Amino acid sequence: MRHTISVLVENKFGVLARIAGLFSGRGFNIESLTVGPTHDHSLSKMTIVTTGEDAVLEQIDKQLSKLVNVVRVTDLTGSGFVARELLMIKVNAAGPARNEVIQVANIFKGNVVHVEHETLVIELTSSSEKIDSFIALMERFGVVELARTGRVAMARSSEPTEALDIPPSYLRPE
Repeated sequence: MRHTISVLVENKFGVLARIAGLFSGRGFNIESLTVGPTHDHSLSKMTIVTTGEDAVLEQIDKQLSKLVNVVRVTDLTGSGFVARELLMIKVNAAGPARNEVIQVANIFKGNVVHVEHETLVIELTSSSEKIDSFIALMERFGVVELARTGRVAMARSSEPTEALDIPPSYLRPE
């Protein structure tokens, strides 16, 4: 089963290495990993996508919670969450194919961000599944290059994940 895990960490060096080491030490592959600052610059949010049995992932959640600099671990799998990825793709688009590529990009709500004589660069923000579908459609034109972020996810609940159950010692004085 695929799991999406949100990890709130202190924004310090070495945290990413310790978390990646935990996964590799348990024999789990990280399918995607995104890390970025939160509204509190002393904290960063990691979104990790991995696969595995529920019982084993529960152990990983517990081990992550024990790591130094980890503030909160939330397995978003099975709960309501919103997730997006960003794709930038360079596609062959010479001659009559150019209009068709642009039309498909428009259907997927993609934006053409760079134009050359023979190629177009398109950006698309969407779910993983829609990005996979878009890439499959672009393959017939010839994909020259692509870059894709990992999943970024957030719980749908009305309270921000990073504000729940954080010990006061982790919070910045106002």
